[in-house]
Amino acid sequence: MNDISFDKLMQDTVNSFDKKRRLLLHCCCAPCSTSCLERLSPYFEITALFYNPNIENPEYERRKAELIRFLNETGLADFIDCDHDTAKFYNAVKGFESCKEGGERCGKCFELRLKKTRDAAFEKGYDYFTTTLTVSPMKDAKLINSIGERLGGIKWLYSDFKKRNGYLRSIQLSGEHSLYRQNYCGCVFSQRKTDNLYGDK
Repeated sequence: MNDISFDKLMQDTVNSFDKKRRLLLHCCCAPCSTSCLERLSPYFEITALFYNPNIENPEYERRKAELIRFLNETGLADFIDCDHDTAKFYNAVKGFESCKEGGERCGKCFELRLKKTRDAAFEKGYDYFTTTLTVSPMKDAKLINSIGERLGGIKWLYSDFKKRNGYLRSIQLSGEHSLYRQNYCGCVFSQRKTDNLYGDK
């Protein structure tokens, strides 16, 4: 997957459509979802799936509530809520707790969430599935797309939503809708790293 433009692959796919297709979009939070939904909505009937067992409460509930509020305000997607079983996350990353941010632990977390999205997409007959995770400059689009391709085959929609100013647009839209923007990925490991950076204990 070296030197592949995942954004161009997505553009080529959607530009081939003769009608809107059904997309299941894994959403990690409202801010990351904003520009992704805006970009995808001309081509898809979208359902946002909130499956993030890596996030502890009360942060989990806050992020979910903000996503629901944004969807209600914009009407850009339907919503599916999933179980919040943090044990699944800790089981998935067992043995990788000390990995650096963006390393193997994150890959295990991506796979857990994308597998759930894949299963729901196949079960409910969606044409495609993908994730908002690639909008973040901190996330490895190549890794995420390789996992999605392996899990989903032709149902996986390639993406690199940070391209074409996607991340900057997400900041703008978050401001317009007064969305809560977190300063860490979601899991306790990324939270600890952020706390250390800012001197919090």
